[in-house]
Amino acid sequence: MWLGKFLDLENDLEEFKRSIEKGLFEAIKKNKLTPLEFTIIESIFNNNEISGYDLIKSLDDHFAGTWKAHSGTVYPILSKLKKNGFLKIKDVKSPIGPIKKVYSLTKAGEELLKKKVKDNFSQQLEFIENFLVELASIYINSFPEEKKPEKINHVKHLMENLFTNVNEKFPFVNIAINDCPKCGNPIERREATFCSFCGDKLLK
Repeated sequence: MWLGKFLDLENDLEEFKRSIEKGLFEAIKKNKLTPLEFTIIESIFNNNEISGYDLIKSLDDHFAGTWKAHSGTVYPILSKLKKNGFLKIKDVKSPIGPIKKVYSLTKAGEELLKKKVKDNFSQQLEFIENFLVELASIYINSFPEEKKPEKINHVKHLMENLFTNVNEKFPFVNIAINDCPKCGNPIERREATFCSFCGDKLLK
């Protein structure tokens, strides 16, 4: 789903490396991500920290049957993302089982993800809108003429349910009451170096 421009990190890394936190991004060894790598980074961010097993289940939910996540695919990507400075790993003892490895984003990986989403959010929404319209059009036109009115109503109903579900799933619980001192927008609860709205450096 992510476009090539979205997956290219080169300009963002250059911008960060010119900032006061430039040393933070020296560990990032890769300028571009694949769509699956970016989706994995997204999933880890939204879970704060997650085991490989739970990440695979999360990816299966994300792709909704269009692609099946396998450990032989996911774990090598996790190793590569760690090597390239995006992830960190820690061992966590489970109360009901053995020690497991838990993945989370490095500070640099998190800031890059948030900057990419912030800078491309409107374009990605427009892309998704265009994709849904094209998909619905092909679906409706795959039926005989006499069936099309029924299918149009069916698609409208599905779209209404889709956006109702999206609104209900918004992670409002992750938003804090603190505001950015420069732009006044709310700051997330997670540790952040830069405001996700204006990009201003946050004082710690």
